[in-house]
Amino acid sequence: MSGKASETVTVNQYINGVLDPNLEMLGPVKSGGHIIAHTAPGCWGPMITPCIRGGHEVTKPVFVEGAEPGDAIVIKIKSIEVTSLATSSGNDRPVEGRFLGDPFIAVKCPGCGTLYPDTVIKGTGSEAIRCANCDADVTPFVFTNGYTMFFSEKGDVGITLNQEAAEMIAQDGRAYMKTPDASVQNPIVTFAPHDLVGTIARMRPFLGQLGTTPSRPIPDSHNAGDFGSFLIDAPHEYVSTQEELDTHRTDGHMDISRVRAGSVLICPVKVPGGGVYLGDMHAMQGDGEIAGHTSDVAGIVHLEVHLLKGLNNEGPILLPNVEDLPYTAKPFTAEERLSAQRIAEKWNVPQLEESLPISFIGTGPTLNAATDNALERAAAMFNVEVPEIMNRATITGSIEIGRHPGVVTVTFLAPESYLKEANLYDLIKAQYR
Repeated sequence: MSGKASETVTVNQYINGVLDPNLEMLGPVKSGGHIIAHTAPGCWGPMITPCIRGGHEVTKPVFVEGAEPGDAIVIKIKSIEVTSLATSSGNDRPVEGRFLGDPFIAVKCPGCGTLYPDTVIKGTGSEAIRCANCDADVTPFVFTNGYTMFFSEKGDVGITLNQEAAEMIAQDGRAYMKTPDASVQNPIVTFAPHDLVGTIARMRPFLGQLGTTPSRPIPDSHNAGDFGSFLIDAPHEYVSTQEELDTHRTDGHMDISRVRAGSVLICPVKVPGGGVYLGDMHAMQGDGEIAGHTSDVAGIVHLEVHLLKGLNNEGPILLPNVEDLPYTAKPFTAEERLSAQRIAEKWNVPQLEESLPISFIGTGPTLNAATDNALERAAAMFNVEVPEIMNRATITGSIEIGRHPGVVTVTFLAPESYLKEANLYDLIKAQYR
């Protein structure tokens, strides 16, 4: 990419759902610079918009000056602000006969057979999304149990609405969801789901998608080992082998609720410039995203990016906020270290480890496979055997689910000597001390 690098790059453009390293990126942005992005809702809106081919509608990637394959991009999340007034979400059921192998990617009109058809909205409800060519009901997903939620002005809670309120919001969906001007998605509030009424949920916004561009075209929601496994031997143009998926993916689709303001994400670079992209903001979510989806919202995000040369991390590394760390992985207090020192003196242990927290993200078709992936990534980073990481994660950390069926974080206290050798010590020390 040519052109002078900027201190700040503003992003309000979106891709058609496919992360493609051959597409032109925005920027470049300087290392140490800022990305300000207006993100579009993820999941359900794109899922009922067949011309979006990835299941989400993420931002156009940003080129980071000097980034080359083998480097890492450190992304500090400075702020996340929800702008949507309302949203709808819930558990999904694919509609047979309306897609080619994968309803998130290859939607096929059941009337005229058009792939990736353009659509129009006619009325409200689950049959409102119609093929622009033949007027057939074309939505590839419907709710099995869904809700419409309205958020407080304070941004602290949302409540689920009754049928009358949901249908009122459905009449002007883009206005209530504050869908960005350049977004092409159909607003999911159009469906007016209302199975849950009066449920209160605490807001804690985070990014379900944040990462770097893979080194081959991959639909955005499939840029991870679990959803990505649907590409293997698929009957559509984004078909992949397991080896290709493992080589090219960057695991930007994580749905880890700890990827929120104040946290730091260290992303692998697999293409020149890295290609930082983001989206799929959620208003809240517990571990696992067990319903398959949560409260998709539009919002404003401020990121600060730094280039870290030659880290060669195989996947994302997360530095959560202190309060988000597992109890066993929190940095030790002075009182705890004093207790440990007394034991060391009693038993002639010459030196206590100095350590800091770190979380390795792993993905795979199952939670077990994702855990193995994260353990292997941690072992490779520190040049140790997997059993050592297993022990450390067991007594000084935890395994936590990002998304069911196959995204996890393996968190543990890593010796400072390991972190210094990997050139991560200064970054992690700044986060936790």
